[in-house]
Amino acid sequence: MIRIGIVGTSSISERFAEAVAVVEGASVSRVASRDAERARSFADRVGAPGVAVGLDELLAAPDVDAVYLASPNAVHATQIASAVDAGIPVLVEKPAVLTAGEWDAAVAHARRRGVVLLEAMRTAYDPGLAAVRAALPELGTVRRVSLRYEKRSARYDEVLAGRQTNIFDPELGGSALRDLGVYPLHALVRLFGEPRAVHGVRVGIASGTDGVGSALGAYDGFVADVAWSKITDTSLPSEIQGEDASLLIDAIDAPRRLVLTPRGGIPRVIRVSADDNPMAGEVRRFVDAIAGADITNDQDCTATTLRLVDALLDRPLV
Repeated sequence: MIRIGIVGTSSISERFAEAVAVVEGASVSRVASRDAERARSFADRVGAPGVAVGLDELLAAPDVDAVYLASPNAVHATQIASAVDAGIPVLVEKPAVLTAGEWDAAVAHARRRGVVLLEAMRTAYDPGLAAVRAALPELGTVRRVSLRYEKRSARYDEVLAGRQTNIFDPELGGSALRDLGVYPLHALVRLFGEPRAVHGVRVGIASGTDGVGSALGAYDGFVADVAWSKITDTSLPSEIQGEDASLLIDAIDAPRRLVLTPRGGIPRVIRVSADDNPMAGEVRRFVDAIAGADITNDQDCTATTLRLVDALLDRPLV
């Protein structure tokens, strides 16, 4: 049994704890927060027996075999380094770190120490993405890929009220691109590899970061457009267009309903069976990695996605 310590007490940590509960071979043993009372309250809510005040105390706990980092993006790199130095496997919430260079350094450090380091990118381990990949041969030559994740955050109201909040705070690594844009970008990389070039536009909001944006990726023979937003909603699906058929994808972060329409033919619905909690796949992959599964490709996909994020962040807000 792999006993996992959670760093962070946000809603994503609660969803993670729920995912661990349905995965064989893993359990949540402790919750860490800088505030002992907050840690205890959260631990009681998710059924964790122990708490820790701060990361160092968590890493030294005798009942912690691995850690899940759901802290602000800006502190991921230093927390990863501390866990790796302690010999503790790390599953770090996306985006794993702020730049591709930070990720490369973290992976090199983990490999030198023989410690597992994996990004918690749930899309990569979701059966829905596997279903999309399986349908690609029916599309013929792919010519256009349109992937999107646009969902208004309730915390945008804080920004509109003139208050700063973590997920929109650039000092903490917050942005719509890093929070939601990474999902379609990572799916794009998983399905088609790295584009030859990427261009994009990010629209700024009062907090100092992007709230919405679009990117255009150039591949040999086709074009990919990616859209993200944390300040608007959409009812539009993602889509992959081939010369022989098109494929509609209901939600790129966790595809559950695909519609394949042959050219001039009748649409066919492909339904995807999956865990109720879409984070279960990443927990299983983490357990497998600790057991010895090769995660080189996983780490490389994270690096490629972060290179794309770096390129898009290099352009000024509009």
